[in-house]
Amino acid sequence: MAISVRESLMDTVGSPRFLAYLSDVSLEPEQIKTVMINEAVPLDPVEDFYGSALAPAYLETVFPLFREAGCEISRIEELLHMGIYLTNAVKFPKRDTTVPKELLEESLPVLEMELGLFPNLRTVMLMGDVAKKAFNAIAKRKTGKAAVPSGPTYKLRSQEFWCCGMRVFPSYIMTGKNILIEKSKFQMAADDIRRMLQMNEGKGIA
Repeated sequence: MAISVRESLMDTVGSPRFLAYLSDVSLEPEQIKTVMINEAVPLDPVEDFYGSALAPAYLETVFPLFREAGCEISRIEELLHMGIYLTNAVKFPKRDTTVPKELLEESLPVLEMELGLFPNLRTVMLMGDVAKKAFNAIAKRKTGKAAVPSGPTYKLRSQEFWCCGMRVFPSYIMTGKNILIEKSKFQMAADDIRRMLQMNEGKGIA
């Protein structure tokens, strides 16, 4: 049975300023196998992953990453059909290059409830350090320990992490022009996506 993510999360939102930035998408929660957590929502909600813009800015880098991973897609609906849902750790736009600790903490209950919408999650991808901090905070509350240890992503991504029965992939932020410029990070993020896709297909991880 399809649900509206926005409507499902509205009661969890502590601050009304978050409402406009909740994912405006309907989906079958049982079909979602992977959640990819990005950093923060864009300034304009229409540019988010499920935004109403003709070509949302947040998808300008997502599609190239999936294509590099060997998955030819051109519409966000194709990812949903594959069981992949995209979201942001921080539910209000950042005003500077860094995310204030208070804003991240304020967003955590919403992100935790969002993850809880999907009963069949197999993998979680942490796209960037903010996503890792957010997921670790949720993991600590549930299990008493972080899902992913501290350390540089290029070292962590070669290791295997699990939390609450889910495989956790630490990777790089998947939005913004920098990911297209920094070729090594682009390649590593695409490789992480490829390994996630292999796992979801039951092919093991190369």
